[in-house]
Amino acid sequence: MSAEILSCPECDNSLVHDVDCGEKICSGCGVVVEERTAYYGQDSSGEADERLRNSRATGQMTLMQHDFGISTDIADTGRDYSGRRINSEIAGKIYNMRRWQTRVRVSKPRDRRLVNVLTRISEMCDNMGLPNNVAETASMAYREVERQMGIKNKSIVAVSAAVIQMACKRCGVIRSPEEICRSVCPPAEARKKARLASRFYREMAIELGPVAAPSLSIDKYISKISSMTRTDVRVERLALEIAEKTKGGRVSDGKAPNGIAAAYLYVASTLLGQTVLQREISAAAGVTEVTIRNRCKEILAERRVRIVLRPSLASP
Repeated sequence: MSAEILSCPECDNSLVHDVDCGEKICSGCGVVVEERTAYYGQDSSGEADERLRNSRATGQMTLMQHDFGISTDIADTGRDYSGRRINSEIAGKIYNMRRWQTRVRVSKPRDRRLVNVLTRISEMCDNMGLPNNVAETASMAYREVERQMGIKNKSIVAVSAAVIQMACKRCGVIRSPEEICRSVCPPAEARKKARLASRFYREMAIELGPVAAPSLSIDKYISKISSMTRTDVRVERLALEIAEKTKGGRVSDGKAPNGIAAAYLYVASTLLGQTVLQREISAAAGVTEVTIRNRCKEILAERRVRIVLRPSLASP
């Protein structure tokens, strides 16, 4: 590694660093002492378009694009690299090149299907406000599914919703298939797509195994339902404590976790004397009131739980 030059070797004067040209020039005699120097400063600031235009390197690789975001695109600015306007004849040729480039990049049926699914995944995640790691995980999950399973003649919305649900479970986020489908479909159609997505999710879970499709704990469902119904924090803490005491029983065998979580919340609210209606909890959990009553009976019949209310949980 060479030592940094601090002064001019000809006249021993100080050096001036020209950042734009990447040169170090002597302030006395004007000799270019060093050229093609590295610039370690910030690329640019401001809007995303400005950062993209002034960046010195390409963008970050992403699984949300079929080509991982590393392909070279032909810009449609209408100007050349020096900023001069391109005449109409050359602009027409560039337009044809850009169109053929788009066709060649997605010429195969597999590429077109991949583009459609990844676009739908990105749209759903944006509409629901999910973080980028969920969208990236969903894109990776779809690539795994496409490699190991056949997805021809399946609904793009249903497939996208299924892989997003799997990504949500991997990232610890709770979203039901109907919530995911409702982000891009009307309510009547969302229920139909949600049933298809649930069926495809079960196929993926069987094919890929429990590692690829993990199951979330009841605690996360309790916290979500409590947040949606704006339940008192004392009720949520007591519901979590009851769920911890009854862990390991046969209550949750073959049961939907959202129904069990709703039952825990209703039992906790009843013990604390809170006015939480079954109708509100069932609407937030996506189950019927009969399901909540049945789960409450199973929880109370499974084992006798002795609960001593602490001062923090007791009513003031």
